[in-house]
Amino acid sequence: MRAGLFRILINLWPCIRGTGGRVTRISDDYREIDVRLPLNWRTRNRVGTIFGGSLYASIDPFYMIMLLEILGREFVVWDKGAAIRFKRPGRTTLYARLRLPIETTEEVRRKVLSEGELTFDLPVSYVDENGVEHAEIRKTLYVATKPFYREKIEKRKSAERSTVKSPSLPKTPRPS
Repeated sequence: MRAGLFRILINLWPCIRGTGGRVTRISDDYREIDVRLPLNWRTRNRVGTIFGGSLYASIDPFYMIMLLEILGREFVVWDKGAAIRFKRPGRTTLYARLRLPIETTEEVRRKVLSEGELTFDLPVSYVDENGVEHAEIRKTLYVATKPFYREKIEKRKSAERSTVKSPSLPKTPRPS
């Protein structure tokens, strides 16, 4: 999908729209995404600063989407986890810049093609207009080749089928 159209659609998607964040730019090659998160009635918490859930949720799917677009249909990409470290309260509009340099994606591609799968972390920070960091987020991503992933899932299903036994119900005495 063209990046400009995707930016419009992702900002309308309820999961992103509800966070209060807005994607302001996506590069044509999907290697760069910029997100703006204002402090307003939708993002404000009980103490008047940006809600931590908005900080995380407003960038949540983007590394996965970027990798899917860059690596192509031969790969499976999943978010596996995340960690957020709050450094200072967000009292103004904050900005996140997600970046995937060619060197990073080529190394991911090389490792996945040689090993079948790879799990790794990517960082992103929310900063204010002066560049002061307010939150640091680490996204854990999983990438695999489709054949490797299919085989892994099939092995898991096969193992589950072989260990599942029919449940035995306890015998209850009949009243006399």
